[in-house]
Amino acid sequence: MIIKNKKKDLARELPVDLEAAIKEKVIPALEETMEKSLGIRIPQIETDITDQLKKPQLEMYVPRDARFEEAKKIFRNEFLKTELKIHLGNVSQLAKTLGLDRRSVHRAIKESEIDMEEIRGQDFSAEQYQQGIIHQMIKTTLDQYKDIFQPQKMEKIYEEVPSLSRTIAQILPHQDWELKDAEQEFERQFLLRVLEENEFNVLKTATKIGLRAETLHRKIKKLRLKG
Repeated sequence: MIIKNKKKDLARELPVDLEAAIKEKVIPALEETMEKSLGIRIPQIETDITDQLKKPQLEMYVPRDARFEEAKKIFRNEFLKTELKIHLGNVSQLAKTLGLDRRSVHRAIKESEIDMEEIRGQDFSAEQYQQGIIHQMIKTTLDQYKDIFQPQKMEKIYEEVPSLSRTIAQILPHQDWELKDAEQEFERQFLLRVLEENEFNVLKTATKIGLRAETLHRKIKKLRLKG
């Protein structure tokens, strides 16, 4: 997937405790891992990873070529399914987290055709989910440097990723979202990516994702998207 926001309608401002946790706990863990694996600290890698950790983590699989309404539906279904797993199928708890009433959650479950028996039968935790997201994010960041370092060095640092991800997941727990905020952040990330791919050509972007140009213009203004 995958906040800065004055009224929750944009990405949320970085909480002070999150900023402090990254500075006081995550960066030292990264430094220790770099020195253990590479023998030296690489400040740029540390910065790249911490910059990613500061961004909203809404990692739901959505096909890159999906049109807007289809992409939003896929995101909503996957987000709901993941949150149900994290809440162990407890609809009452999930309703409070999502800022909805129970009836709305039950209706969303039915519309998404989610198998609640399967959800409740899974051993899944918020920390496991967070660890998986962080693991993938760190690996993707490191992949950008694999042509710079010797393969043996990269292999050593890749071996440390599971342990490092587990440590960071304990420091930075899973972030709860109200459904409307999650959907809006998804829109922001999805539209920004497609706009960037089309060099912020609004007409071309709108055509590609199945929106009217006027509608896309309104969303760009509302979400404050800039090239």
